[in-house]
Amino acid sequence: MKIIQLEYFCAVSRFHSITQAAQHLYVTPPAISSAIKELEKEFSISLFTRSKNHVTLTKEGELFYQKAANLLQTINQTTSEFMDLGKQAIPIKVGIPPLLSTIFFPEMLIAFQNEYPDIPVELYEYGSLRAAKLVQEDALDLALVNMNFYELDKLNSYRILSDKIVFCVSKKHPLAKETSITVDLLKDEPLMMYNSDSVQNSTLNELFEAAGIKPNIIMQASQLYTIRNFISHNLGGACIYSSLLANMPEFAGIPIMPTVEQEIGIVWPKGKYLSSRVEKFINFTKKHAPAVTERLFAK
Repeated sequence: MKIIQLEYFCAVSRFHSITQAAQHLYVTPPAISSAIKELEKEFSISLFTRSKNHVTLTKEGELFYQKAANLLQTINQTTSEFMDLGKQAIPIKVGIPPLLSTIFFPEMLIAFQNEYPDIPVELYEYGSLRAAKLVQEDALDLALVNMNFYELDKLNSYRILSDKIVFCVSKKHPLAKETSITVDLLKDEPLMMYNSDSVQNSTLNELFEAAGIKPNIIMQASQLYTIRNFISHNLGGACIYSSLLANMPEFAGIPIMPTVEQEIGIVWPKGKYLSSRVEKFINFTKKHAPAVTERLFAK
């Protein structure tokens, strides 16, 4: 049994697909199939029930996955501890949703590197749901997220600020001068929504569903640049964080009633070893958070 075999097996277990696991790990499907067959042969068990495009864990496979996942977690934690002992400059891997990255970065990253020049940081853009999942899987050390998702209790978290969602349109838009708006009034409005791994997207879909509305979605995007371009050409509107408007004075932000509050913060693993590097980043973020809030809402 080799560590790489366990990594391949656990990836297939999570994705229920050899092809998707191969894409995620940047290896070929035959390499993964061979590793799993070797495990099954070594331990004389059948790990998966296979169909044309889908694999499902057998009863023995489920038990094997629990043991393998725990073993890999222990190996990763031990490796991290050894790296700390050796004082090697291992980067902190931070997940950031594209919209939130415009609020907090690059200012916060620059400030952190000024204080800790010997600690490298790598940023990865994912929606909040995907970023939080990758933190649970140890693929990321921590993530900046919209905290309004149901599995938050599986992670440690720290709230940085409370924000609200507003309907953002061009100042030429017929609704631009409204002082507030309800979800019902958005029924026929061309809307730009976010990708499926966005908590904000889930929040909005729940609002529309509760109101019995099928929104007129003309685009799904993740980048603020794309959304701004569509709004500036008066092609539609988007529901965004009110704090984003501080850097978008050319647009009108209409409060949605009742108010849709959103909590923004950082998450990191529960019950796992944290390297001193990650602890420093978390403590720095907590210290830096009041300045971020003051900057955003002073404008």
